[in-house]
Amino acid sequence: MRYNFNTDRLTLSRLDLDDASFIYELVNSEGWLQFIGDRNVKNITDAKDYVQRIKDNENVTYWVVRTIIETVPIGIITLIKRDYLEYSDIGFAFLSEYMGKGYAYEGALAVLNGITNDLLYPRLLAITVGENVNSIKLLEKLGFRAVSEIVQEGEVLKLYSTQYIGSEKIEYL
Repeated sequence: MRYNFNTDRLTLSRLDLDDASFIYELVNSEGWLQFIGDRNVKNITDAKDYVQRIKDNENVTYWVVRTIIETVPIGIITLIKRDYLEYSDIGFAFLSEYMGKGYAYEGALAVLNGITNDLLYPRLLAITVGENVNSIKLLEKLGFRAVSEIVQEGEVLKLYSTQYIGSEKIEYL
């Protein structure tokens, strides 16, 4: 799997321990807490432990998204193979000041196009709560379609999937 991706405006690199302060800020942001949930990251030491657990888990990949001009971290794109899903799911989270500028679409598209021929990802899923309208719009813009609802830990989640025509996956834009 590729470690880095570049677009006209962004660089995406694999999560590293040096990203702990950014992760601390992101996982404690209003949007993360509302739509993803509290990860009990209360200080930088917790953030470093959280990052290390991610790095140690072969089923989880986080890319940190940075703008090329500012080079500051603004969000993440993730691929996670969850026990309760047949395929890996893509996710994204951005600091509020960088939302609505097309960065999540651009970053997610770079990852999707970068892994299109990767045999580890024959199909991708995505999950979100129904109230997360922005994520739903982004998933649909990326070509994902709602396929069902699932209940996980008492919470109803919308399940999205990539599209297929016969046995061929539709190419991402």
